[in-house]
Amino acid sequence: MSFTLTTLIALAAMALVTFATRAAGLLLATYIPSHGRSRAALDALPAAVLIAVIAPAATAGPAEILASALTILAACRLPLLGVVAVGIVSATVLRRFLI
Repeated sequence: MSFTLTTLIALAAMALVTFATRAAGLLLATYIPSHGRSRAALDALPAAVLIAVIAPAATAGPAEILASALTILAACRLPLLGVVAVGIVSATVLRRFLI
């Protein structure tokens, strides 16, 4: 792979945009409400994004449907990291044995 001026400019621009989004998040964090409906909506955002990413794959086959059901059950009892772990492990194991 050769580095041309265009490649270096593109890399620098991507680094700048990445830094800007992270810096903007830190600067705007002071304006996030610490209570109320807005805070509740922001607290629900990670789970909503995770569901939006996973939901299309949930109907791919029997292993995915069963793994999704197990993950939903785990979501009733476990924190988000535990739910993600249950989803990954159950999908992996079920794909191995149901396919």
